[in-house]
Amino acid sequence: MNKKVISLLLVLAVFASLIAGCAPVNTTSAPASSDSGGETVTLEFTQWWEPELPEGSFRALMDEFEAQNPGIQVELISGPYATTKEQVVAGAAAGTMSDVVGLDGAWVSDFVKQGSLASLTDLMAQASYDDSELAAQIQLGGATYMIPVVNFVYPVFVNLDLMEKAGIAAPPTTRSEFADAAQKLTDPANNVSGWILPLSLEQPNGIQNDVMSWVWASGGSMMKEGQPDLTNDAVRSVAEFIKGLYDAGAIAPGAFSLREQDKVEEFTNGRVGMMVSSLAHINMIRERNPELNFAITALPAADGYEGKRGLPYASWGIGVAANSPHPAEAWKLVQFLMSAEVNSKLSSIANAFPGNVNSTPDFVQTDELFAAAFEVFQAGYLANEFVGLPVAENLMRLFDEQFQLYLDGSQSLDDALANAQAAWMENFQE
Repeated sequence: MNKKVISLLLVLAVFASLIAGCAPVNTTSAPASSDSGGETVTLEFTQWWEPELPEGSFRALMDEFEAQNPGIQVELISGPYATTKEQVVAGAAAGTMSDVVGLDGAWVSDFVKQGSLASLTDLMAQASYDDSELAAQIQLGGATYMIPVVNFVYPVFVNLDLMEKAGIAAPPTTRSEFADAAQKLTDPANNVSGWILPLSLEQPNGIQNDVMSWVWASGGSMMKEGQPDLTNDAVRSVAEFIKGLYDAGAIAPGAFSLREQDKVEEFTNGRVGMMVSSLAHINMIRERNPELNFAITALPAADGYEGKRGLPYASWGIGVAANSPHPAEAWKLVQFLMSAEVNSKLSSIANAFPGNVNSTPDFVQTDELFAAAFEVFQAGYLANEFVGLPVAENLMRLFDEQFQLYLDGSQSLDDALANAQAAWMENFQE
């Protein structure tokens, strides 16, 4: 190559670099901040919901949101629950959490301590949002960090054929009626128990769903001013109530090793008269035993209690990352999902109850069992005090350990509650 050619190439190279330096930036591909002045914003939304919904249905909702909000696009990052949990936990620790995240209430306390979640209270205030339509908010330190989008409540399932055989006219509405029904339903000769109580230490959520739920059903609490309060009269009366059923032999054998899936299997096979369980199990029970004649009712309250009943629940919660460069746009997506119309659509396709008090899922108009459960839902309020607590699952296990010792007579109720209280307090120390 001669010198003239080399010189010409050098000039062209310099000229090209000057043009590149003066060229405008491609703003459509780079993330934009909340004051991006018309540039396209892409929100990352990590959740486990999309795989659990009918194919394409959740993406269709995101398309609807994008149509209503030109300039905002949503990138769904979807996976199974366990995988999503790993991703969100890793993102929280590294400060790389997606703009919008699906949340389990058990994660919230740790994320807030890490400073990973934005205050939704602040975002609602900035958007002048009226939160009166929200069925529940998960708060720590007076600020909301998670909103339940759809809820899977835990009412009582009753086997109507077993009840008729036992001469029980209607599902129980009070604790005394429940205790009476449980004993009448119990028929050891035919391997039938009145009630089933899963207390496995490996999977201790029976303390949440099947024990503390009785406290909440009568307006009681296991907490006081943000601290454990396990020795109060409300918790004590529930423990005594369950102990009475245990001593009477009305609870299915092997309670200390039973898990939630065991409970559902026993009820499905007609070996249990009553259980507390998630609405998510209705269709599974129908598929496995189409002949089972069962109904849904509210958790019985303490005799004489006339207030609203707390309903144990699990939720698909939603939050906004503290590290998001687009908090205003992220809130728009949350607000969209919580609007009455959209929340009705989402709860319908999820077979769940809405997070907006003005929403009604389609299935309650066509399915008798879901309609009955929806009436229970509307008459009560969502109650799950484990949501937002530190190491929530371990708290259940610590109570479970002491509760089992009380049930089998190894220690007094005073000792069981005092020991559980002390064990919980160790996890609430700063």
